[in-house]
Amino acid sequence: MEKVLEVNNLVATFTINKKEYEVLRDISFSINKNETLCVVGESGCGKSVTTLCIMDLLPNNGRVVSGSISLNGTDLTKLSKKERNSYRGKKMGMIFQEPMTALNPLLTIGYQLCENIMLHRGLDKKEAKKLAVEYLEKVGIAQAESRLKQYPFQLSGGLRQRVLIAMVLSAQPDLLIADEPTTALDVTIQKQVLTLLNDLKKEMSAGILFITHDLGVVAEIADRVIVLYSGRKVEEGSVAQIFKNPKHPYTIGLMNAVPNVDLDEFEIQPIPGTFPNLTEEIKGCRFNPRCKYAHSRCFEEVPCTIEVEPGHFVSCYKAEEEMQ
Repeated sequence: MEKVLEVNNLVATFTINKKEYEVLRDISFSINKNETLCVVGESGCGKSVTTLCIMDLLPNNGRVVSGSISLNGTDLTKLSKKERNSYRGKKMGMIFQEPMTALNPLLTIGYQLCENIMLHRGLDKKEAKKLAVEYLEKVGIAQAESRLKQYPFQLSGGLRQRVLIAMVLSAQPDLLIADEPTTALDVTIQKQVLTLLNDLKKEMSAGILFITHDLGVVAEIADRVIVLYSGRKVEEGSVAQIFKNPKHPYTIGLMNAVPNVDLDEFEIQPIPGTFPNLTEEIKGCRFNPRCKYAHSRCFEEVPCTIEVEPGHFVSCYKAEEEMQ
């Protein structure tokens, strides 16, 4: 399979009160063409920071300390700011969680779409308008030409999200990053957006990095899954491997926390303890304060990543011991 994105040993930090804290700890993963990789984990685990590192949109107090981010074989971390900007939007596009903040409320949909197309595709205004209508129709928006004259506030949340998807796709990027794009939508519209992304992925042969905390969404859209905990990747595998045979205690906890509505009576099983904050120093495995299987080694050393079955990776001493 041809790799669109390859992230190797990525370390990123935020500076708070003149002290630097790691937010991503040695993250590695890749995405192939026509593949959706879902990143899951609790709020604060590093999902969105990962996307900001890739897009070079970290806040002023954040920086990539080490590691590489390669798009189609080009290491983005070695490019100048200007060169990096030329990749953003054209080669890789991002769909944000709340389209109302991503779209300019003072400009019409048509102006924003056409401006984006002219910038990234080099077309004139007439050609850009024609293409804008085509992409609005492609994402399932009826009466597309009349929509061009409307402002974002005149559209529903689902339509705004479709406009944003059309805007990103109109540049024909190789990589599409979706940061919880369905969170603010109701279930019916959520399903439509997920189906749309699946269809467009196949049509464009793009790679999708999909950020979510919703395991139902993961089951719907993902080909592969990585689980993050406190800035570190703890498990990676196919959807079937992660859902049917989770190995890391944190992944198992996430699965158990989802209620089974097929049962007459069900009990939600929360993961004990609290998620560590950014400034909290934890030696060894960062999940050890919440893990019922933790032993002395877990408090001393960070576990290495092992392959428990083909394509299924986990960083856990318990899983390592089970293989011996």
